[in-house]
Amino acid sequence: MFQLKKRADSTKGVRFMATICLYQDTRHDAPLSWIRTRLKCGYVSKRNDGMTELRINGFSQVRETVEALLPYLRFKKKQARLLIRACKLLEQETLRTMKSRDIRKIVDLLLLIQNENYMSKKRKTKEELHHMLGLTP
Repeated sequence: MFQLKKRADSTKGVRFMATICLYQDTRHDAPLSWIRTRLKCGYVSKRNDGMTELRINGFSQVRETVEALLPYLRFKKKQARLLIRACKLLEQETLRTMKSRDIRKIVDLLLLIQNENYMSKKRKTKEELHHMLGLTP
């Protein structure tokens, strides 16, 4: 997942978030712990709905994991490459100090990733994302 999330404790009121999330029925969750051990990152948690998830957060950890897995991906390879580019930009400096042209590049990458995924009715437009980030005139 690559998202722009509202965040009250940040100066812009939003932040970009990169997350790898794998889900499995809790009755068969042992492979998630195995994957976590092999990748040496992330955390496994049981949800109330009978599912267990492995989550890997953070631009560096997500980028490194996706780069390591890229040769083995059969689907979502284009999204993975776009996510790597976005994470590299976000690793270099904070959203607060980033130039608006770089923030616009990240928004474009976010939209490209979204366009490659299944349709969701709850997507924000480029204009809405720019407004959230204070990039409107």
